[in-house]
Amino acid sequence: MNLFLLKLILAPIILGSASLAGRRWGSAISGWLVGLPLTSGPAIFILALSHDLTFVVNAIRGTLSGGFSLMAYTLVYAWISRKYDWRVAIGGSIFIFAAMTMILQNVVISFIPLFFFIILTIFLGLWLMPKSEPIYEEISTPGPWDIPARILVGTSFLLLITWIASYVGPQLTGLLTTIPLYTSILTIFAHREQGHAGANGVLRGLIFGLFAFAGFYLVLGLLIERASIAVSFGAATLASLGVQGLTLLILKPTRTSS
Repeated sequence: MNLFLLKLILAPIILGSASLAGRRWGSAISGWLVGLPLTSGPAIFILALSHDLTFVVNAIRGTLSGGFSLMAYTLVYAWISRKYDWRVAIGGSIFIFAAMTMILQNVVISFIPLFFFIILTIFLGLWLMPKSEPIYEEISTPGPWDIPARILVGTSFLLLITWIASYVGPQLTGLLTTIPLYTSILTIFAHREQGHAGANGVLRGLIFGLFAFAGFYLVLGLLIERASIAVSFGAATLASLGVQGLTLLILKPTRTSS
């Protein structure tokens, strides 16, 4: 299949599914879903089809390192949103994400220690998150453009990140694949409709989803040099889905009807 066509197929399916799930099951579940490598996974898959193995291995390590930036983004948004609206929260969180990414592009950590550092960071993030609050549903119907607009933005990002990869190098490419594009869209929407409790619901779900993100890249990083692309990504996907299923048993969104 033509790579460009593959990119056009992957992004709409992934983002559209996560958006519909958020409407059906609530903000925490939508955040939990985007904790999966919905952006980075397809991007790394495309890179694996179009770049040499060394480039892909380094990009995988860069992507896993992006977990630090994601956690910084999550905590900053969660705490700012307690007092300020979504504009201030997204501005502060994107700034800290960009700052972390700039620092991390020059930091290379061995793969296995990196994985354990990410897991510790996730647990730390759960501990530092603001206390959960009930989410009071508001009667609000998104416009017909809502999900198509999300899909358009997400698809454009996937095309861009895979196009610039050769120019910015594998480490930075991997870091950039973790830009919280889907998370930002879902968090801002929840913040506008349900206040900071809704935003924090998405972000708390994201943190639980990051366990699956880490599991995906652990398996992928260990297999990509030893097995075919199909086997590596298949095993990584199964591992992430297994971890995701376990975290669903823990994640219990608090929703209260008004």
